[in-house]
Amino acid sequence: MGLPHMLLARPLMAIMDSEKAHGRALLALRITSATGLGRLMLRVLYRPKAVPSECFSMQFPNPLGLAAGMDKKAEAMIGWDQIGFGFIEIGGVTMEEQDGNPKPRMFRSSKHGALVNRMGFNNPGSQKIAQHLAKVRKPTVPLLLNIGKSKITSLEDAHLDYATTVERCEKFVDGFVINVSSPNTPNLRELQKDEDLARIIKAVQTHSGEKPVLVKISPDLGNAQIISITDTARDLGCAGIIATNTTVERPDDSKTMTETGGLSGKPLANRSTEVIRLIADHTDGGWPIIGVGGISNADDAWEKITNGASLIQIYSALVFQGAGSVKSIVNGLDRKLKAAGLTTLDEAVGIARTGNVNP
Repeated sequence: MGLPHMLLARPLMAIMDSEKAHGRALLALRITSATGLGRLMLRVLYRPKAVPSECFSMQFPNPLGLAAGMDKKAEAMIGWDQIGFGFIEIGGVTMEEQDGNPKPRMFRSSKHGALVNRMGFNNPGSQKIAQHLAKVRKPTVPLLLNIGKSKITSLEDAHLDYATTVERCEKFVDGFVINVSSPNTPNLRELQKDEDLARIIKAVQTHSGEKPVLVKISPDLGNAQIISITDTARDLGCAGIIATNTTVERPDDSKTMTETGGLSGKPLANRSTEVIRLIADHTDGGWPIIGVGGISNADDAWEKITNGASLIQIYSALVFQGAGSVKSIVNGLDRKLKAAGLTTLDEAVGIARTGNVNP
């Protein structure tokens, strides 16, 4: 089946010891999905069962999405679609093109099942991304665009930065994720304050049309801050929230854990679920949540969903387990639904809050 298949069949962690290797893996996926035979191969090898869900007035073939950061430049969207993701989040993208932080800036800890990155929103800028999206084939599943603030843009003008990206890209995607929670852009997290966040949301909504706008929040906020952000975003008509981004907290002081940047993977799992449950309880399950952070198997995914997540996303699981993690998680969710006597995934959302969930 050739090099592309070998790269895809192995866990990405085996080849992702540098950004260059990450780029080769994306290239392999893009090349494989460029032909009918390659797409068939990907579907046969990796595509899971259908576990349909409805959210944001859109249909999802399953609740598992690709988290932002894996495909920043939308290079392999058709490939992610073919291996069975229920939706895809590309980016983050900023108004201005930027190189990001100095290298090395990606680190892996197999011991913790965790990644640390301080990428710093490296991306071609929203003008080039829009031009790229205008030319390439769109995936068959919902496509979200993660948007951030350019490093050179002041906090006072941040709303204009976000709005410009949305204006340029609106016609090519199905929704937007406002990222004010990355720890890798100086002072970005300050934009989670109610008044700053409200200004950004309003500016974005002038260009987003009827397409859903979500906010992605930090797990490092206090619970009162999370509730305040939830109220602000919900009151302004945001479609939902993503819980959570990476954390600056560390499980210990081992070598990789002392690197600065955002931590993702297993150490984030409990806090992510806590934030999901906090938001679900506060909104009485009335506001969609996308759960992300430490999902590596169907048990993790089920915990997020039953505590209130309507949809879920993975990143680190792809690195440590490879493309087969998609089928494993989604098919596992299908089995859990049947074991719980439920007909649809939507029936499972938040059932741990009512005490009716099967362990």
